Amino acid sequence: MQVVNTTEAPAAIGPYSQGIIVNNMLYTSGQIPLTAEGELVNGDVKVQTHQVFKNLQAILSEAGAALDTVVKATVFIKDMNDFGAVNEVYGEYFSTHKPARSCVEVARLPKDVLVEIEVIALVK
Repeated sequence: MQVVNTTEAPAAIGPYSQGIIVNNMLYTSGQIPLTAEGELVNGDVKVQTHQVFKNLQAILSEAGAALDTVVKATVFIKDMNDFGAVNEVYGEYFSTHKPARSCVEVARLPKDVLVEIEVIALVK
């Protein structure tokens, strides 16, 4: 088991790692729209989703993976009415490669953000 940590994504805000590699598979912790410096990104769900993907890409890169090696994504959204907007941004990052995905509405997310995404990816 290998811990993945990069300064290009926000540090964990609790007792967890940004990612863990086990048997060539990377499991990321859920990413919320914080900058690498830990500042909350203000804006609508599209702006927040772009920041989440920036964080995911940094962790994937540090682990030797990439968006095209993601096999499963889990999307947590505060309001299912934002599903279309999140899906639009999500499709910009997964346009040709389309991993398996779940999307669920939750009552509340850390720091009251609108979206959180975690992924499982194959490490190259």
